[in-house]
Amino acid sequence: MFIAKEKRKENIAEYILYLWQLEDLLRTLSLSEAKIKAVLVDPTGLPDDKKEQTFYWYMGIVSLLKDEGKEASGHTNHSVHLIKDLNDIHLYLLSKKKDEKYSMLYYEAKPDIELFKEKMGNEQVSDIETAFHALYSRILLRLKKEPISMETEEAFTNISQVVAYLSAKFHRYEKGEEEMDEL
Repeated sequence: MFIAKEKRKENIAEYILYLWQLEDLLRTLSLSEAKIKAVLVDPTGLPDDKKEQTFYWYMGIVSLLKDEGKEASGHTNHSVHLIKDLNDIHLYLLSKKKDEKYSMLYYEAKPDIELFKEKMGNEQVSDIETAFHALYSRILLRLKKEPISMETEEAFTNISQVVAYLSAKFHRYEKGEEEMDEL
C-alpha cells in the first residue's frame, strides 16, 4: 500500500506495473484473506494499525478483481483507465506534432510495439497498452530468470523510453504544470 502510494505520486507507469504484479500475486494466493495476511501482511513488521490498513488495502484490490470478474486474469479497470489516459496523451502528442522528442522515441519503438502486438494476437489493443504488456512481460521474464536476447532487450528499452516519457508528461499535466495545449 505504501509503496503503491509513492509510485502513484512519482511514476504512473511504475504504479501500473506494480498493480499488475500485485494482482497476479493476490491470484497466486487464491485471493484468500488468510494467505494474504500470512504472506503479505504479518511478515512486514509494521505496527498493528499499519498492518490493518495494508490488509484492507489488499482486500480492496481483491474485491475489485472479484467485482470485475477478473479473479483468474486481467487487470482492474483502475489501471486500464490510467493506461487510456496515457494513450490520450500519446495521441495528442502525435496529432499536434508539437513534441519532436516524443515523436522520435515513439517512431523508433513503433516496430517493436507492433511486433509485440502481433505476438499478443490482439491487434485491437492500443500501442500504449501493448507497451505496458511488453514491459510487464519483461518483469515476468526477469522474475523467472529466463534469458532475454540482446535484440529483445533493445526492444524493451525502446518501449520503456516511450512509456517513461508519457509518464513524465502525465504527472506534469496532473500537477497542473502543463496544460494539454502546452503538451
